[in-house]
Amino acid sequence: MTELLIRRDAGGVAHLTMNAPDKLNALSDAMLAALKAEFERLAEDRATKVVVLAGAGKVFCAGHDLKEMQAGRAAPDQGRAYFADLFARCAAVMQMIPALPQPVIAEVHGIATAAGCQMVASCDMAVAAEGTRFGVNGVNIGLFCSTPMVALTRNVPRKVAFEMLTTGEFIDANRAREMGLVNRVVPHEALAAETRRLADTVAAKLTAAVKIGKRAFYDQIGLDLAAAYDHAAGVMVQNMLWRDTAEGVAAFIDKRKPDWA
Repeated sequence: MTELLIRRDAGGVAHLTMNAPDKLNALSDAMLAALKAEFERLAEDRATKVVVLAGAGKVFCAGHDLKEMQAGRAAPDQGRAYFADLFARCAAVMQMIPALPQPVIAEVHGIATAAGCQMVASCDMAVAAEGTRFGVNGVNIGLFCSTPMVALTRNVPRKVAFEMLTTGEFIDANRAREMGLVNRVVPHEALAAETRRLADTVAAKLTAAVKIGKRAFYDQIGLDLAAAYDHAAGVMVQNMLWRDTAEGVAAFIDKRKPDWA
C-alpha cells in the first residue's frame, strides 16, 4: 500500500507530505488518522524543532473526501452520527497543529480549498507558490464551510472571510499574503527551498524559547489586553531565568555566538 503520509527528517525539521495525489490529498478518514498519529508522535518528539506540512502531486489539499462523505450519508440511520464524528475528528486534527510544541509551516501549491484551506489557516506560518489558489468553496455545492470558517476567520479580516465563504470564489496567493493567510509567496520552483530556509531560520533559535513562545502566543490571543500582558509577563519572567537565555544575552553583549546546551 502507498504510504499516505511521508515523513522526512533533516536538521531538526520534520517534513510531512500528504501522499494521495490521485485524490488531491483529500482529508479522508485514513488521511486524518495518519495526521493525528504523526502529530501525536511530534508532540513527544524533543529532537524536532520545526514541522513542514506539504502535499504531493499537483495540489496541497482539496479538502474532505466527498466520495467518502457520500458513502457515509448513504449508511441507513447513520448519516448524522457519521458526519458528527467526521467533523469532530477533523477539528481535533486541526487543533493539534497550533497545540504542537514545534512551529508548523504549510508549504502550499496548486490549491488549498475547504478543509485544505482550513489546514493552511491552522498552521503557524505558510509559504505559497505563485499561482496557488485558496478557497472555502463548499457553498458552491450547497455546503457552507462552517468548520473551515473557524480557522479562516482567525487569519483574515472578517469581511474577506465572509466574502470567500458566501461566494465560493478563490483568492490567489498574492491576495492571501495581503490578507495574512500566508507569509511568503515565491515562484513554484523556489517553494521547497524558501520553506526550508524559513524552517531552518526558526530551527536555529533556542528551541525551548520558541516552544514557550508558541504556547504563549496562542494563550494570550483569547485574553483581554490587561490579562494578555499579565500572562506574557509571567512567561517572560520564566524565560529570563533560564541558563540558556542568560547565555544568549551574554553572547549578544560579547558579540559572539551563544553556547546553548
